[in-house]
Amino acid sequence: MKQTAVDWLFNRLWETPKDKLSWYSLLKEAKQREKMQIESAHRHGASDLILHRYKMEQYYKDTYGEE
Repeated sequence: MKQTAVDWLFNRLWETPKDKLSWYSLLKEAKQREKMQIESAHRHGASDLILHRYKMEQYYKDTYGEE
């Protein structure tokens, strides 16, 4: 199962000595992970939209023919 950036951060903070510098470094990495997850979700959604549009156009052509 994939781990969210928040879950990752919680687990890392739990295991890391409690000093501000270490925690700040983990926070920066968690923000980067979150950005990557958002970009990945966006790419996945965009590819689904393209596939849906292709299927819609193909359905139209199959049903009504070429114009």
